[in-house]
Amino acid sequence: MQKQTSVTRNYTIALMQMDTQNNKEENLNTACAWIDEAAANGARLVCFPEVMNLIGKNVGEGGGRERIPGYTTEILCAKAREHGIYIHAGSLTEETGKKRSANTSVLIGPDGAILASYRKLHMFDITLADGASFCESDRVSPGNEAVTVQTGLGIFGMSICYDVRFPELYRLMALKGAQVIFVPASFTMPTGKDHWEPLLRARAIENGCYIVATGQIGTKPAYTAYGNSLVVDPWGTVTARASDMPGITYARIDLDFLDRIRKQIPSLENRRSDLYEVVWKGSAGPK
Repeated sequence: MQKQTSVTRNYTIALMQMDTQNNKEENLNTACAWIDEAAANGARLVCFPEVMNLIGKNVGEGGGRERIPGYTTEILCAKAREHGIYIHAGSLTEETGKKRSANTSVLIGPDGAILASYRKLHMFDITLADGASFCESDRVSPGNEAVTVQTGLGIFGMSICYDVRFPELYRLMALKGAQVIFVPASFTMPTGKDHWEPLLRARAIENGCYIVATGQIGTKPAYTAYGNSLVVDPWGTVTARASDMPGITYARIDLDFLDRIRKQIPSLENRRSDLYEVVWKGSAGPK
């Protein structure tokens, strides 16, 4: 487990539930205004949903796929530096130089530097009960690395949307010390209404961690997004929930509470690692 020093243990976060559409400039103007508002209200960490800057064919500035660092991250890095806050940029469509892009999440520190990036591991390739299909792997290449990062607000773990259905990833991050795990998402309405909250609560309870799940809302070109951005504490209680519209939702992170829950129910310590283990087989283990 990573050793922490000079960590703020109780702080406010802001979840930015967006109805991202096909004008990147307008989407980012909204994002920046919300960052200003959240910082003015004392948020130390601002969290965005999956594909926060563009859904659809862009009609504004900045193009579609982006390099990281690039157009959107430069804007968000400047905002983080302006306010001295952390920004979790949800995810962006990253230009990889290949046919397929990457669905990439970025964490920015208070000095405006990119602290970590994570490419979504699990591709959303499904056919729904109503016959509608969605095949993310047609256009997105999966990542090959699990990511945790030590910050002044604790140890963060990174995931994106469909990853939440794969508990092994979250256990790996928890074993690397993750206390707050991000799940930026654009969940569809049919799966969201039945699975979103149970999955998020399960990941929090299993690992004794906070789950910060910021979602898209609204009608997109291929589906309707479920919204319902949530924060779940290590006991499994939903401590904050967004309304059914775009906007800012505030929540508290309390790492002392997290420590108490992990002592009360030491499921991470009580694993039978003599009989079974979750093992990372990639070229690089969780950072």
